[in-house]
Amino acid sequence: MNNMLQVKGLGKNYPTFTLSDITFTLPTGYVMGFIGQNGAGKTTTMKLILQMVQKDSGEVLFMDNPVSAKSKQQIGVVFDSSFLLDDWKVKDIEGIFAGFYQGWDHALYQNYLSRFGLENTKKIKDLSRGMKTKMSLAVALSYGAKLLILDEPTSGLDPVARDEILEILQEYIQDGTRSILFSTHITSDLERIADYITFINKGHMVYTGLKDELLESFYIIKGGNNALSGGQRRKIIGLREHSTGFDGLVHAQDKDAFAGMLMEKPSIQDIMVYISKGEDAQ
Repeated sequence: MNNMLQVKGLGKNYPTFTLSDITFTLPTGYVMGFIGQNGAGKTTTMKLILQMVQKDSGEVLFMDNPVSAKSKQQIGVVFDSSFLLDDWKVKDIEGIFAGFYQGWDHALYQNYLSRFGLENTKKIKDLSRGMKTKMSLAVALSYGAKLLILDEPTSGLDPVARDEILEILQEYIQDGTRSILFSTHITSDLERIADYITFINKGHMVYTGLKDELLESFYIIKGGNNALSGGQRRKIIGLREHSTGFDGLVHAQDKDAFAGMLMEKPSIQDIMVYISKGEDAQ
């Protein structure tokens, strides 16, 4: 299997935050969901991949080579804050960006403007947050990028618009030659389109691998008051106790220790919340 992106031991030290030993591999033709609570280091990781900030350690390979100015011609980027200036008009955007990318496709760009309902006469400052995201995505998809790096692309979009974006992303990888690194807090979007998940918390790795393997690795346990022994309590991740009982996350290999209690399969969001809560309590 060919790899689109390899991140090996990536690290960055700030006075109040350290990103440490971030390592994952995104194969060609797949979508990787990149998850973690606010401040976990997701945006920092993406900026390090793109050489927007200087790394302190580690290596990043794009299509088996170090990221370079030339290779960035094949990487599309959408961050949660728009890079477009307020006074630009939609009709001006192509003229501004087309010259930077050898693979710019005028017809494809116009098609995205039409699909997204972006009016040529509108100024960027008059677009909603969701429409600004669509504008950025139209640019990122219009020059033949092999890798899309997306930071909260569906944030601020209504359910219909989110569905439209996800359909376009699925179309984008359909030929098996492209990949997406997709950071979002809307984990239901990842359950729909992601093949792999990388989960970081407080600047360090929690998990990287197949989405289905992550979901199969845990159970949510629920029970009434006074139902837990000391040994059971130590096995629970992110234990939450309330007036009517408790709930928490356990590894699949530990589920037999909770025989007779209610067990449920978790969502990606459940796993992220319980593990983050468990680590915050340490």
